[in-house]
Amino acid sequence: MAFLVGRTDMYGKKFFRTLFVVTYMVPPYVGAMAWLRLLNPNAGVLNRFLMKIFGLGTAPFNIYTTSGIVWVLTCFFYPYAFITISRAMEKMDPSLEEASRISGASPLKTLLKVTIPMMTPSIIAAGLLVFVASASSYGIPSIIGAPGQIYTVTMRIIDFVHIGSEEGLTDAMTLAVFLMLISNIILYISTFVVGRKQYITMSGKSTRPNIVELGKWKLPITIIISVFSFFVIILPFITVAITSFTVNMGKPLTLSNLSLKAWEKVFSRASIISSTTNSFLAATAAAFFGILISCVMAYLLQRTNVKGKRIPDFLITLGSGTPSVTIALALIISMSGKFGINIYNTLTIMIIAYMIKYMLMGMRTVVSAMSQVHPSLEEAAQISGANWLRMLKDVTLPLIAASIVAGIFLIFMPSFYELTMSTLLYSSNTKTIGYELYIYQTYHSQQVASALATAILLFVILVNYILNKLTKGQFSI
Repeated sequence: MAFLVGRTDMYGKKFFRTLFVVTYMVPPYVGAMAWLRLLNPNAGVLNRFLMKIFGLGTAPFNIYTTSGIVWVLTCFFYPYAFITISRAMEKMDPSLEEASRISGASPLKTLLKVTIPMMTPSIIAAGLLVFVASASSYGIPSIIGAPGQIYTVTMRIIDFVHIGSEEGLTDAMTLAVFLMLISNIILYISTFVVGRKQYITMSGKSTRPNIVELGKWKLPITIIISVFSFFVIILPFITVAITSFTVNMGKPLTLSNLSLKAWEKVFSRASIISSTTNSFLAATAAAFFGILISCVMAYLLQRTNVKGKRIPDFLITLGSGTPSVTIALALIISMSGKFGINIYNTLTIMIIAYMIKYMLMGMRTVVSAMSQVHPSLEEAAQISGANWLRMLKDVTLPLIAASIVAGIFLIFMPSFYELTMSTLLYSSNTKTIGYELYIYQTYHSQQVASALATAILLFVILVNYILNKLTKGQFSI
């Protein structure tokens, strides 16, 4: 997909580029709900449709299997690979491909013999990144795997914690440390080992990647990609939205089977309003303090020669690479009063958890922007008589303002709909929107859960639209 969108003349490339990363900004557990609506063996929309069309006695697909979990994980974590590989392709020096074509090689042979080998480091790094994200995922395995009694490490960790005993906590911590070691070892391999295996893919001059002409295959490939995108990306979310308006999920979609009751409950239930408020407050605080630290770190890394400045950078990176369950367990053990600090069962501990996990995204955005501001601009302001604070206010901050706004949103959004850490850190007064949705989906009303999921999806799209407008298109999907 990255090759078709970035290196061919396929129709609608800009549209498909955006569509392919939609699931990147959608909570994974919402994706799990979407595929449940389609492939549930008893009442799945797609299963019922296929059974009716082909006269089948049993459902052809069963989402409550290991392959079902793998499929949904793939659908919601492939954007990590797509984004990584697409960026690498955009920076690739086309001279080697040009040499291959001049030598008489076909576009397909050039792709197989030149392009893919040059992309090997990025492909490996993308695969490792998807592996780590999938291994530490909780929402998808818990929603799909639990009914079929399929358990993952993250599910077992949370089950052990909920036992409430010292032995259960010890078992949970053992598994969490194991998961953390595996994740960070893989991230180390991805970042350093693969990163050092440099292939010469970028030249010193400005280059534009070659565009492969698809010829007679242009329309067929576009149609195939369109059909694939509809069934894998669009249809699941449409199904969730429709479910939110149904009275009985097992009956045909008729006017008598449509209702707004689920939406009325979303906007009137005290528990949903309270959890939404908690999520908004915690995410806002995490984004505010996270971006402050990110700005300080950006200045420290780009404008000073302070010894040891890489240490906090390493720690922030380590926190981002650590599985969510491990972060939550570490905070439970260290901040529940055993070591003098007791903020357990408060929003504060959630805010700290969100900052540890998601601050890196904001920091990298601001650091990248700061690196593009030439120091001579700041030096000119100081020579003109401006003090350090005025220099920051009048020169540096305006130049990196768009990146700061993007950093705030990059921390806010995943914090707002976070599930894994919230499941371990919540109390009766600090339930979050992600946890509330999970409870409705698992124990209460799937229609209300679908309405809440649709509301979250619309909110995410709205935030992305606002981000696009505020940053003038510099940052958004």
